[in-house]
Amino acid sequence: MMTIFDYFDSVNRLDTTSKDALAEVIEEKLYARNEVIQEIGSRCRTVYVVKDGCARIFYYKDGNDITEHFAFQNELIVRAESLFTGRPTSKGIQAIDKTTIISIDSDSLFKLYDRHHDIERLFRLLFEREYVNTVKRIESFQFKSAKERYLELLETTDYVQKIPLKYISTYLGITQVSLSRIRSEVR
Repeated sequence: MMTIFDYFDSVNRLDTTSKDALAEVIEEKLYARNEVIQEIGSRCRTVYVVKDGCARIFYYKDGNDITEHFAFQNELIVRAESLFTGRPTSKGIQAIDKTTIISIDSDSLFKLYDRHHDIERLFRLLFEREYVNTVKRIESFQFKSAKERYLELLETTDYVQKIPLKYISTYLGITQVSLSRIRSEVR
């Protein structure tokens, strides 16, 4: 299995000194199924990377639980609008299944940027990837059908089969009935 540093090196190679410094601020934690990783209303002060399992960003609208984002192995999951502004977030982060998360305290990470430019570059590239993924997701709502969005999600990971349908349907912006119909069409 790929370690977190193998993954980081695949994005931007870190020298040994930088790896050692980053290792000092990394924590690994196992979350149970449906366990909340970050509460709604909190201030995001942590950068999370999914080591294995799956997590989601969610919020409530008109009493409905809405999934905004899924993160799978070696993907960041962070409330960027809170992380970079310091304001409380109206969204939470939750483990979908048993999930191992790498947590990095953002203040400690940002201090490393000044001394280790390869760490700064690594996280700039990771945040850029997430930004591009967010733009692609917005564009998929603008230009693609729900079926096309579902097929894209299926291409992302095999983990989709473990995600409750209620999370997938809200992620796609459709009802569970519509999702069931789409699933029967693509089988």
